[in-house]
Amino acid sequence: MLRRKLFVAAAGLVGLTGCGRLDGLQHPQALTPQQLLDTHPHLLVPWGEGSWVLMEPSSSLLIFALAFLIFGMGVKLLRSAGQQRSRFWWGLSLLLWGAGAFVAGVSYQAFAYELKAAGREVMAWTTWWEVNYLLLTTASINAMMMGVAYSTCGEVGRRRLGVYAVLNTLLYFVLCLTGAFLPDRFLVSFELMVLITTPGYVVFFVLNLRAYRQQHELLQWRLMQAWVFLGLVMALYFAYLAAGFTEALWALGWWFSANDVLHAGLILWMLWLQLRVLPLLKDRDVQFG
Repeated sequence: MLRRKLFVAAAGLVGLTGCGRLDGLQHPQALTPQQLLDTHPHLLVPWGEGSWVLMEPSSSLLIFALAFLIFGMGVKLLRSAGQQRSRFWWGLSLLLWGAGAFVAGVSYQAFAYELKAAGREVMAWTTWWEVNYLLLTTASINAMMMGVAYSTCGEVGRRRLGVYAVLNTLLYFVLCLTGAFLPDRFLVSFELMVLITTPGYVVFFVLNLRAYRQQHELLQWRLMQAWVFLGLVMALYFAYLAAGFTEALWALGWWFSANDVLHAGLILWMLWLQLRVLPLLKDRDVQFG
C-alpha cells in the first residue's frame, strides 16, 4: 500500500511538468538555432510539405539503443522476480532508468533542435523532457538502493535504506521541480542530480564490502566490481568533457561527444551486469546491518 501511494505521488509530481517556466532559461552562451546546426551533426527529415531536424544521428541511435537495452533487462528481471524483492526492485530500477534514457534521447539528442531551438531567436537551455529524465533517473537509483538492501542487508538495514531512498527521492523531486517552476538553472542541472545520487553509490559499495567480508559471497564481490566499473565510466565521461575532445574531433569531421562516451560506457556496464551480476541476484537471508 505504501509503495502504491509513493508511485501515485511520484506520477502526480511528474504530471505537473506541463506548468513550469523553463522557457525562461535560455542557453548560457546565447546559442542561436543556426549556430546549433553549424556546430552539431544533423539531418533534414522530410515530413509532409516540410521537414524536421534530426540532431546527432549517431548519438541518437546510441542513446535509444541504451534505453531499449535497459528497459528490456528490467522487464526480464521483473518476470523472473518471483518472491525475491531484490530482483523486483532492481527490475523496477532498470525500467525507470530505461524510460529516463529514452526521454533524454528525445530532448538532448534526436529532437533537440525541434524542442529547444525551432522558432526561437536564442535556443532554450532545457525542456520538460530533460526534467523528467532527471526525475526518472533519481527514482531509478533509489529503487536500485532497495534492490541492494534486499540482497545485502537484514531487516534493520532494509528499513534504514528504505527511509533514505524515500527521503532522497522526495528531496530531489522538490529541488528539481522548484528549479523548474522558478526557474533556476542549477536546480534542474545534471550536475545537481549527480551530487544528490552519488552518495547512494558510495553506500552500495560500503554495504557490499561489509557483506563480502562476512560471508565471501560471489554476488557481493560482483556488485563491488559493478560500482567500480560504473565509477570509471563516469570518470571517463567527465574527463572527456573537460578535455574538449568533442569539439576537437568535430573540427576534423568526426562526431563523438562526451554523452556518447557515457552512453557507450553504460551499454558495456549494463551488458556486464546482465552477464555477471543479475543471474546471481537474490535476497539475503542472514541478518546484516
